[in-house]
Amino acid sequence: MKVLFDQGTPVPLRRFLHPHVVDTAGERGWSRLRNGDLLDQAEASRYDAFITTDTNLRYQQNLTNRVLRILVLTTTSWPRIREKTDEVMHALENLAEGGYVELEI
Repeated sequence: MKVLFDQGTPVPLRRFLHPHVVDTAGERGWSRLRNGDLLDQAEASRYDAFITTDTNLRYQQNLTNRVLRILVLTTTSWPRIREKTDEVMHALENLAEGGYVELEI
């Protein structure tokens, strides 16, 4: 699966998502894109999933008809997320195309 991390998603998490390919918005030069444009760009670039810590995303964007899987982590705290990497992987791998899940951490 090809995964894109939003700004705020702790980069060390990528090591725990192997064998998935993980890029960050910053690495792609997309750090200045607003959420709607970022989601559009991710889909156009054939990303399968988007991981963010923006818990307001579903209120700010129309997610209807998206094919991108969206996983929202409810914290940016790497120490807290690190304790839940198995849950993050499970949620990611069980997200349906166009699905949206908030993982309470």
